[in-house]
Amino acid sequence: MLDLDQVAVQVRSCTSCPLHAGRTNAVPGEGNPNADVMFIGEGPGYQEDRQGRPFVGPAGQLPEGLLASIGTNREEVFIANMVKCRPPGNRDPAPAEMAACTKYLDRQIELVNPKLIVTLGRFALGRYF
Repeated sequence: MLDLDQVAVQVRSCTSCPLHAGRTNAVPGEGNPNADVMFIGEGPGYQEDRQGRPFVGPAGQLPEGLLASIGTNREEVFIANMVKCRPPGNRDPAPAEMAACTKYLDRQIELVNPKLIVTLGRFALGRYF
């Protein structure tokens, strides 16, 4: 069984869909492996692709604000995305791209086993409802 570090290694070397060809960095996710709360977004943007970290660009302001409002920070939660590579031009991820990343996100959810999943964006929300 893969642990979170092994999932990250697999994400960084993934070539399962065309998004890998245009990425600077894959964005596997990060945070507390024992987090009670997990944030799931749609996919990396420009800044996330450059840094290889989720929610560090303008999109990061929402979860940062949510966390601050409840007296915690990003080190206490786990943050991941539906797709692990940036879609060109920040377009919506295609169904095949989301399907290619499903195994990684499913394993992250299984390993973290959060009490609460906070979905950010319509694709993340659509996965569960």
